[in-house]
Amino acid sequence: AIAEQIINLLDNDTNRHTIRKKAYTFCREAIWKEISRRYLEVFSEVKLERTRCPRPRHLYVENIKSITNFELPEMKFDHLRILTDDTGIFQHATYTIPNRDHGYCIDDNARALMVADMVRKHLSTAGIGFDSLSSHYLSFLLHAFNVETGRFRDFMTYARQWAEEVGSEDAHGRVLWSLGKAVALLDDSGQLLMSTTLFNQVLKAVERFFSPRAIAFALVGIHAYLDKFSGDSEVRRVREILANRLFNQFRNNATESWPWLENSLNYDNGKLPHALLLSVPIGSNGWYEQGGPKARFDQQPIEANAMIEACVEAFNITRDKTWFDNAVMCFNWFLGHNDLNMPLYDPKTGGCRDGLMADGINQNEGAESTLAWLLSLMTLQKLYADEILKQSSSPNQLVRVKD
Repeated sequence: AIAEQIINLLDNDTNRHTIRKKAYTFCREAIWKEISRRYLEVFSEVKLERTRCPRPRHLYVENIKSITNFELPEMKFDHLRILTDDTGIFQHATYTIPNRDHGYCIDDNARALMVADMVRKHLSTAGIGFDSLSSHYLSFLLHAFNVETGRFRDFMTYARQWAEEVGSEDAHGRVLWSLGKAVALLDDSGQLLMSTTLFNQVLKAVERFFSPRAIAFALVGIHAYLDKFSGDSEVRRVREILANRLFNQFRNNATESWPWLENSLNYDNGKLPHALLLSVPIGSNGWYEQGGPKARFDQQPIEANAMIEACVEAFNITRDKTWFDNAVMCFNWFLGHNDLNMPLYDPKTGGCRDGLMADGINQNEGAESTLAWLLSLMTLQKLYADEILKQSSSPNQLVRVKD
């Protein structure tokens, strides 16, 4: 019967060509071009689904128990040094290699100055060479200040050419924050004098700022400055103006269902409540818009760092252990307790990857992310050390946990 059908097919050109065309049409879906297209469709569907419903976090919980008990990673500064040349710290990296195409920015050099100063103050055994790094970063900030405008320039090319004459209010506020911390932390007389002088020069401009983050950065820096020079009446006057301005922005915009000063959560959000805690008496798939869906990605290290510092400050003020635990939870985001269950900290280089995206980790280890990691780690190490000292001096003092 099979032989008969084959003979008939060979004798009937019309039927044979019809079957051939059907077979050709059917197999078109299996050619490499179509297979590749369908793979891309699947990848897009998975990426969209991951954005909407990230993987559960429980897979990593067992591996972070030691971290929540404060067995913190060791301080490693190799990548920080690699990113720094005789001008300052490079803004970006391609994987772990400094990318010279994007040059430098003042924000990262301000953060780097804070890291260097904290290392020298709190980690004396690890601080070898950081005195020169502090001078490098402080020199960059000094050169960035435009005396004629009273403002900082922000971006510098690798050829050491400024890209603009006036940077953003946020960048100016962040430098003031860095200088205030330098005044509070530095012991070197030359660096202290330079930081104090520059702090007072740049303070004048912030009185006219209305950007909430610029105000918040400035308030944190002013608080640090007043730790050393508490009697400076001019700085205290500016702090009162800025604190009232930021508080009024909250009061005029916040509602019971949306307790925030803006209609969206943008960037570095934790620094805003942090500034209010210090200054007011206590009594990239988009932003999280008021009334809209939460944007899960991209997630960046600067956000985790801001939340850690805000939680630590809230704990120091209230002694409520909830804030202590929240600081640890935010820190564990770096180590893999996040929506992708993937660590951003790179223990081999001491750097930090640039963020979480719906389809994985951004493998570049730029300055902002690495500095956010180092600031977060040192903040928790100092918190732990402070608590040990308090418990040893007052063994009966317990951290209060609110009901």
